[in-house]
Amino acid sequence: MSVVILTVSEDEADIRLDRYFRRHYPHLTQGALQKLCRTGQIRVEGKRVEASTRLQPGQSVRVPPIPQAAKPAPDVPRQLDERLVREIKGMVLYQDKQVIVLNKPAGLAVQGGPGITKHVDMMLDGLRANPDDPRPRLVHRIDRDTSGLLLLARTPGVAAKLAEAFRGRDVKKTYWAVVVGRPDPQAGEIDQPLARLGVGANAIMVAADRKDPDGQYARTTYEVVDSAARKFSWLTLSPLTGRTHQLRVHCESLGTPILGDPKYGGAIAHVDGFIDQLHLHARELDMPHPAGGRLTLTAELPPHMRETFRALGFTPGATPKPVRRGG
Repeated sequence: MSVVILTVSEDEADIRLDRYFRRHYPHLTQGALQKLCRTGQIRVEGKRVEASTRLQPGQSVRVPPIPQAAKPAPDVPRQLDERLVREIKGMVLYQDKQVIVLNKPAGLAVQGGPGITKHVDMMLDGLRANPDDPRPRLVHRIDRDTSGLLLLARTPGVAAKLAEAFRGRDVKKTYWAVVVGRPDPQAGEIDQPLARLGVGANAIMVAADRKDPDGQYARTTYEVVDSAARKFSWLTLSPLTGRTHQLRVHCESLGTPILGDPKYGGAIAHVDGFIDQLHLHARELDMPHPAGGRLTLTAELPPHMRETFRALGFTPGATPKPVRRGG
């Protein structure tokens, strides 16, 4: 083993040193990395650095001998059935050199789990333009029963930038929902901590007391766009935090569960005459584009929600095309 000098690529601009090492040496722990930085064994451009140091293209990174630091096996594309390739390509709403955005159908899981044999993650190789291209990466997730916008990064460096934008709340997410009843007031902010109850696939999130040590801070803004005789309402929802099932539990906490919710709301959420699927749709993303400027994307409603909108007399209007500003 000997010292290795790595060069930061264009794709890795502004990435933190610890994330850079996590990518190139995934078995190296954070504690070991920090020790190597403290003792000056890891250097950037010949200078001592901290784990949080941000890297720029062309910089040299000194890597000391690291046991078992072999590179991971080559990223060989999964051989997908042509039907799955057509299916994942049919979901593409927008793509460029940095990002791909899907309009995910309701009922399709984003990642695998107990009893899940088909999911978006297993289909991502179908989006490689060439076998040597990096495998697209999921940047965030939405529930299996939720339809709508799902963001992918074409490269690891873009994934790191976008993940940081999500953590920094620089991404505005807007959901549409049909709920049973009409909230009072008709617009506001839900500030209700959530806690997990149970384990595994049967776990649910519940409203928690503010003094509950297991409670997670959770906030959502909402507004009624239209209502039908106070029996049903069309809401816009914007999560200010990203807790599991946050929007579903927050709507339930208002006394207006989301129509067709299989996990929350009880019998009230299931109404005869309507398709019994979750009526929650990730409608819009307004986000910083990794190459500069901002990108705004809007996803068409899924078939079951379009049918419900027609039945209730809700008029969504035309779906705007993707818009990129600046950059």
